[in-house]
Amino acid sequence: MQTIEVKTRYTPAEYLALEEQAEFRSEYLDGEIIPMAGGSFNHNRIVNRVCAYLLNVLRGKSYEPFSSDVRVWIPKYRKFTYPDVMVVPDPPIPYENRTDTLTNPRLIIEVLSKSTEDYDQGNKFKFYRAIPELKEYLLIDQYALEVQHYVKSDDGFWLYRAYESLDDVITLTSIDTEITVARIYEGVAFSPDPLLPHDGEIEVQA
Repeated sequence: MQTIEVKTRYTPAEYLALEEQAEFRSEYLDGEIIPMAGGSFNHNRIVNRVCAYLLNVLRGKSYEPFSSDVRVWIPKYRKFTYPDVMVVPDPPIPYENRTDTLTNPRLIIEVLSKSTEDYDQGNKFKFYRAIPELKEYLLIDQYALEVQHYVKSDDGFWLYRAYESLDDVITLTSIDTEITVARIYEGVAFSPDPLLPHDGEIEVQA
């Protein structure tokens, strides 16, 4: 998300009160409120596909997916943020009994944007790693066929793997399920590489 410099500092309670009335969402980091940029068609397509799939496949199991309307609180960094998709074990643990903020995601999924790519792979992942319950982190490129997958090992190391084929199957070990790359990118239209002879956009067909 694009950021602007904000000099006024706010308490978590002040931020949450402002956020309830705000027209656009913002993140919070140790006193600073950071406006979020809007999404794109591809961003929304991917989030909707992934969340709908997880809702279906996890029905009746002890995990529940949430989309980007629900916040996460990270106490170590005094950070509120809105993951694109997260999966929380039952029971979800709210922040101060709120119904819009959770503290115990097991899986977090972010869709990369040009303005957030470095942040999502860098500082934001550092913030997320401070969540004890988090076991898995998925980064989905909305401009090209690439999914980055981080899994926390039993000894605390984060293992990395990348997927670049529609035929790839991603095993989400933290929630005991799988998702195909084709499912993630179903209906997503990539802009063509200007160096290649394509006409118009390229749409992924699952």
